[in-house]
Formats: sequence, C-alpha cells, structure tokens
Amino acid sequence: MSNEQNGLFASVDALLEQAAAPDALPVPAERKRLREAAGLSQDQVAKALNVRRETVTGWEAGRTEPRLPVRAAYIRLLDGLAERFSAPQPLSGSASAPRTGPTVISQPETPTSSVLPAEGPAAPAQSMTAHTPVARKTAAVPAAEARFAHGPLAVVDGDGRAYGAGDLVLDCPLTDLPALVGWALGEAKLGAARLHRSGKDADPLIVLTASAVQRLGLPPVLEDRRGLRLPDGHPVLKQLATARWKLTKRGFGPWARVYRTADSTRRQCVQFAVVPWRALDTRAWGTADQLPPAELARLLGTYATRVLTPCGSTAVTGLELMTALRPPTRAVKDPATGSWVSGTMPGSLSEPVECAPPEAPDGHPTVAALYPRFHQRTPDQVLDEEAYQWARPLTDAECMKPHVVGIDVNMAFAAAANRLTVGLSAPVHVHRPAFDAKLPGSWLVDLSHITFDERLPSPFTPHGEHPTGPAWYATPTVAYAVELGYSVNPLEAYVRYEHGPYLDAWYTRLRDAYIATMADVGITSGMPEEQYLAAMVGHQHTDPVLAAVLSAIKATVKGGIGKLRERARSGGWRPGEPWPALARPTWRPDIRAAVIANARTNMHRKMLKLATHADLYPVAILSDCAVYASDGPSPLDFLPYKDGKPMPGGFRLGVSPGMVKHEGTQSVLWAEGLMEEHGPDVNIARHIKTGIVSGPDAGE
Repeated sequence: MSNEQNGLFASVDALLEQAAAPDALPVPAERKRLREAAGLSQDQVAKALNVRRETVTGWEAGRTEPRLPVRAAYIRLLDGLAERFSAPQPLSGSASAPRTGPTVISQPETPTSSVLPAEGPAAPAQSMTAHTPVARKTAAVPAAEARFAHGPLAVVDGDGRAYGAGDLVLDCPLTDLPALVGWALGEAKLGAARLHRSGKDADPLIVLTASAVQRLGLPPVLEDRRGLRLPDGHPVLKQLATARWKLTKRGFGPWARVYRTADSTRRQCVQFAVVPWRALDTRAWGTADQLPPAELARLLGTYATRVLTPCGSTAVTGLELMTALRPPTRAVKDPATGSWVSGTMPGSLSEPVECAPPEAPDGHPTVAALYPRFHQRTPDQVLDEEAYQWARPLTDAECMKPHVVGIDVNMAFAAAANRLTVGLSAPVHVHRPAFDAKLPGSWLVDLSHITFDERLPSPFTPHGEHPTGPAWYATPTVAYAVELGYSVNPLEAYVRYEHGPYLDAWYTRLRDAYIATMADVGITSGMPEEQYLAAMVGHQHTDPVLAAVLSAIKATVKGGIGKLRERARSGGWRPGEPWPALARPTWRPDIRAAVIANARTNMHRKMLKLATHADLYPVAILSDCAVYASDGPSPLDFLPYKDGKPMPGGFRLGVSPGMVKHEGTQSVLWAEGLMEEHGPDVNIARHIKTGIVSGPDAGE
C-alpha cells in the first residue's frame, strides 16, 4: 500500500472519529445521505481525502466517480458511516407521508405499585394489542431502532392516550407518575438513537397536557414562579421517592428529569415537559401550547427527528445538540490493562477551562478580582463582540425615495458558525504577538485608524461608531481588518493553540433541519427570486405546525450560541461568586464572541460591496436585518443585478443560511415620522416588519 493511501486512510479514520453516527460505492444519493446523517460537511470530507469540495459535490451528484487511491479511501469512509447510519425505512404518517388517521395501540394500565426493576425495563410484546395494524420491522432492524420503535416522544392527555410520531396513539397508565415513568421506559418503546457513536441515546420525552396534569394530581400552575418547581413535600414527589426514582437538582418543574442511578448498561431516565407550566416558550414555539395533542406530537416529533429531542428550552437544546454531535469523551483501550476506559474526544470540548479576563462577563469571579465593584470596564478591558444595533438619519436623496425595505439574513449565526475555527483549549497570554488569522483568540489592537463612509457603520463595534483607541476583538474581527488591507499590531492577546471546527456538525444539522422544513412548506433552494419572495409571504400560514418548527429551529441557533456565555441567575447569587454554568465544558464566551464577530463582519462585507459597487448604503441595522431606501417595495427594487444575476459578494435572495429574505417594507414618510417622534436613536430596523413601534424605542 502506498504512503499516499496510508495517509488518506489515516485522515479518514480521524474523520470517522468525528462522525456522529456496501463493498462497491453506494449510489450517489446514498453517499450524500450517509455524509449528512453523520453531520459532516463536504469540506470536511474533501479535506480528509485531499480533494476539492467541488469533487465531493460531483461524487454525490453522480457526475463523476473517484479513482484510486482516493476511491479506496472514500469507500472506507462510506463503509464506516454505513455501519452507524442504516438506510431509513418509510414509516406510516411521517412528515412526508400522507396522513391517513391515527394508529391506536391499547395497553392495560399498570398498577400504581408497578415500577421498573433495577436492572432495566422489560416490555413483552404480548402486552400490546393493536386496534389498527401497525407496520412492524423485521428482525434485521438494528436494536436501537427496535427499542425506539414508537419515536422519540409522546404527548399525553387526561384520557390516558399518548400521541406519538406518525399518527401513532398509545394507551398509557395515568394512575400515578411512577407508573407513567415505568411505561415510558418499557412498553412505550420511546427514545431516539444517539447522533454520534460515542454519545448517548436520547431519553424518552413525555409531554403532559393540562388534562394529564390534573389526572396525575399535579397543580394546574406552578405557584413557585421563581424556582419553577414543585415544593419538596408535594405528594407526587413522595410517590416518586417511594418508587426509588430521583430528580435532578432543578426538581420537578416545566422541564424535569426522573431517573434511577445507573447500575447496568442502559440508562433509566425519562424527561417530562409540562405544557401548562409554560414548558414551551411562545417566543420559540409560537402557539404550540394551544395545539391539540396529536398536532403537538407532530410538531415536537418533527423537531426531535430533525434537530434533537427537546430537553429544555430551545437554548438548552441548542447547547445539548453541540455535545450530542461532538461528545466530550470516547471509549479508549488502556494499554496497561487492556480494558476500555473513558478518554477525551479529539476536536471536542472535553473539560471546563478558564476564560481570558477580557472575555469574562460582568459579575464573573475574574472580573471581581481585577476591578472594584461597579467599575465600568472600557474597550481595552473587555471584549465587546455583539450584533449590530445601528441607525443613521436619511440623506436628502434617500428622503426622495418612496420606500424603506428591510432584508434579513437567514440563520445568520448558524451561517457564521460554519467552517469557523474556534479554540478548544484554555487561552495562553502573549505580549506583542504577530496577528495570525488562523489562531482563535482575543486580541488587544488599535483599529481606530480604519474609517469608512459615514453612511456605513464600522465593522469593529456593535453600535457602528468608529473605535477611538485600543480595544479587544475576536479573531474574525481583526482578520477582517487585515482583509481590507490594513496593518494591525496587537499589543497583547489571549490565544488558543488547540483549535478546530467544533460547530461544523452543529451547523450542518440545523441547516438541514431548516431547509427540509422550508421545503415542506413549499420553499426550496434554487427558486427564482420572484417566486421565492411570493412564497415567503404566506409560508407561516401554510401549516401552523411547520411554522412552529421553523421558529423553534431558529431559536435553537440563537439560544445555543447565547448559552455559550450563560449568565448567572438570581436565587442568592452575588457578583464575584461562581455560578453552575461555569463548570460546563461548553461555557465558552470566546466561542460565542467569535461567532457573533463573524456574523457581523460577514454582514459588513456585503454592505461594503453594495456601497462600493452600487452606491447603496444601509440606513439602519439590527442584528441580521438591514434596511435600505428603495424606489420600490421589494428587495428586487434595490438589490443590484448584472446580466440577471445578483452582484457577486452582495446580498442574495434565497432560503439557505446566509442568504436573505424580505423582512418588511414601510414608507419613507413612516421612517421620518418615527425619527421625529422618538428621536435620532430610534432604529427603524426594529419596526420595519410590522410598522408598529414597541419596545425600547417607544420608551417602554
């Protein structure tokens, strides 16, 4: 075997270690399915095989075929992925299949005293009688699929019916909570297979409706709105304790975990979401809490299948998705004993690390140790990488135009996370370093000599004003200054020499979830711009369930990035004291800063392109929404085109993350009136969608 092929095989083995999940090459569609099921990008595959990304695209499209020695390495990769991700079998009532009515499976109610044995659940198939035939899988189905035959979750109502994925309806025991836990872990066959071979399977999720809450003896609302949990002496908690079930430290609240200490190879844990206790935040899930059980099951089941079984808020789930796709540890063989032990996973966040002082948020123990209480840190003391919030008065020429039109970047933070190299280790402090765009970290550098047209915001500050002296910046911000042709001379830096594309698989899964759900409502990649804009007008009303899924996916992106720098919560915490989130490997404010910096500079790059080549300047920006004065009400009326194609490097209309959609249109008179009424600091981008003024700009 050649040295070149040995090297290729080594690269593939390393790539397989990152993958979450016959002798000839599979068909092109299967090649793509295996890669996407593993959460791998085409760039990752191309890098491992030492080919261009376009080459991998050709293989997956069937236009070309790999040749030796790359062919053998590619087959090795696909074989490894096929072992983890078997081809999906069509299930009745799936998201893409016609819905023909529910499948109902009845089961005798479990007595109150019936709980699972310590060694794990056992559910004889004879205890389930089908009223309507259910498609059964053959003995060749993997064990994980058989254990989770009824999907990831069930929505339970007060009549003892559990609504699952694919219009499945099961009879479940509601005599007490321990009986429901035992059913969920046994006969219900609920759960989901792990996304990475070194990860863990998703626990069953039981969603309790208002009627189920009443039937189980739980209160209709939580009186403890601060702690969000049942009081310790509640009868339901006594039932769980008597049956030897435990709760996590957060107790039994809107999201709760009920478990037993593992004494075998199988976890015994059930997650509960209590709908009347506001488990489903309307900001992320819309009106999901008002849906009937069957529709709520379809909503949550679609989200669970495409993203992850919900395990808390969308922010919590977004963070958990990172860990599910890149677990912190893996099984390794101890050379001394020959036994399998836990070892760190290459490319993952395996242990908590201290952040650099400028990366620490206010209230952090490091900040308290360096500065007196109530000290307002200056730009040369704190890293301030946040999303844009900038606006300016309209020029005379812009006031002559009839409209202001807002465009919004699809999943801007997700797009910014794609292919982003982030630090995996603790920071190293260096003085007078030479800037390296490939090295993640925080840099103290003076960028005040870089100026732009006053009609453009600065890319270096969230408020758009030019910096006035040295300040701390994440690597993507300084790299953008270098890209623009300016010299940079950092005074000091906190850099991370161990780094990698930690968020790539996370981005890929969320991107695919978003695009698949948009396709379900009739919006696909490659649509003509006019058709795309027309389809977007009413897509949220096509199917309320899918609209809620889309909202939850977008909230998962923003919330997951936000959780990387979770702040301390109330409940006795005092500034300077550590808080629980600091103990997580995924508490990484530097990664959050890098993603936001990349999103902001990505946006500035496109705005600068429009300004330079089309004399178009934004009048307001709020995070990922930019507003332009326009001669017409559509983005097509101001976005520049050449030979029928969008201007390279500018904003492009389309469904993919990083492309833009129409956010809203108002009249220039409306914009001027808003500025006159609420002052020059009003940001019309905040209100461009509805035209209704609310929030901080309205003085609330």
